Amino acid sequence: MGASDTIAEYFGFNESETDYRTETLAGVTTFLAMAYIIVVNPAILSSAILWNHETGEFQGEATINGTVYGSGEIIQMLAVATILASVVATVVMALYANRPFGLAPGMGLNAFFAFTVVVILGVPWQVALAAVFVEGIIFIALTAVGARRYIIELFPEPVKFAVGAGIGVFLLFLGLQEMQVVVPYDATLVTLGNVLESPVAALSLAGLFLTLLLYARGVRGSIIIGIVTTAVAGWVLTLAGVVAPDVLTPEGSYDDVTNEGVMSMLTSVQYDFTPLFWGFVDGLGMITEDPFVFLLVVFTFFFVDFFDTAGTLIGVSQIGGFLDEHGDLPEVEKPLMADAVGTTVGAMIGTSTVTTFIESSTGLEEGGRTGFTALVVGGLFALSLLIVPLMAAIPQYATYLALVVVGIIMLQGVTDIDWNDPAWSIAAGLTITVMPLTTSIANGLAAGIISYPLVKAAMGETRDVSPGQWALAVAFIGYFIVYFSVESGSVTF
Repeated sequence: MGASDTIAEYFGFNESETDYRTETLAGVTTFLAMAYIIVVNPAILSSAILWNHETGEFQGEATINGTVYGSGEIIQMLAVATILASVVATVVMALYANRPFGLAPGMGLNAFFAFTVVVILGVPWQVALAAVFVEGIIFIALTAVGARRYIIELFPEPVKFAVGAGIGVFLLFLGLQEMQVVVPYDATLVTLGNVLESPVAALSLAGLFLTLLLYARGVRGSIIIGIVTTAVAGWVLTLAGVVAPDVLTPEGSYDDVTNEGVMSMLTSVQYDFTPLFWGFVDGLGMITEDPFVFLLVVFTFFFVDFFDTAGTLIGVSQIGGFLDEHGDLPEVEKPLMADAVGTTVGAMIGTSTVTTFIESSTGLEEGGRTGFTALVVGGLFALSLLIVPLMAAIPQYATYLALVVVGIIMLQGVTDIDWNDPAWSIAAGLTITVMPLTTSIANGLAAGIISYPLVKAAMGETRDVSPGQWALAVAFIGYFIVYFSVESGSVTF
């Protein structure tokens, strides 16, 4: 048996009815759909490091362990940390869990890290990293004893079956916004973008139309073809002078690629991220300075990340056909361990909470079914270390059209819901709608989890609600009381 056969047997290609070509294509698609995190995560987290607590302003440089670093150096350090954390978590997902899911520092929690914890609460970024580390350790312990699996299996069935559709609408909304097809509007919050005035919207719609036609024709790789074609078209139109620089290309990338040259970009990378590690070490020593605030930060990171990850796993597993008849993911503790390990390692090297990405659904739609897909994603993240500055040249609207396509596909999950049962329709309906309206998977889960036992009680069917489901509902209510108290200023530090 050759190496190729051994690898195929390890990942169970035959059992999953897949092959190398399919898994590789799925991995490339997933990576392209989530590669934006390499650019976006450092941009957000750098705000935490560059924030000056004394002046209350963002600075152009920051001192870490006695050395002054410019904002560009800090952003590149964070890019390297983002990539390495993603590689570690995704490789664990591939080799241990054997699931086709990509992981990286999560959106939302990175903004909470930078702006709520550091800027608003005044917690040093070093301490915030220590809080993420503690959260990761707790996750590892709870996953090892099966506690996280038990809690996830307590989710009401209508909530489990509604998560996929809720994430689908969420993806649709995010994708259409980035493509400028949906734009802000004061009277109604959002409205239809003007395609005639927005080159981004026009090109995005053309790319989306091409992708949907290819998908409808059953063309394998339709999503990745759409992403690459749209990105290349944006560059061609820019280089041809049809549109101005930075309209169809990310800010700064036009000049970097056309004038400086690729080689100069590759040699300018700041690979030394050790200052972030030593900042994390300093944070561990600062925990006792304000333990109450530290515990509050750990609790918030833990609670939101727990349910975001759970919702994402259930949602993307539904589209991959991995769920059993009860809506549960077999051996769910294995993929949960991947995000726990990624979070712990990520905090040590300087980034926020690592979680499973909903963009993994793009690879599932391309046929990815085993951990080899995740291994490809991890490998591509590792290769991206060589071209950290060049990654900024990928237009987000090109990658986000994949979210629109997959969002449409994920709506099929509504067929598994019993809409004639009030408890199912209310819990599922709230789960699906609250997710995109609040841009939070955890909030959507909360709406379904809280409403289900209450509706069941109103129907006189309290026997169908387990004590654990009541406990989950109460826990969410308690979390929101604490969260809104802090946000409104009722609780101060």
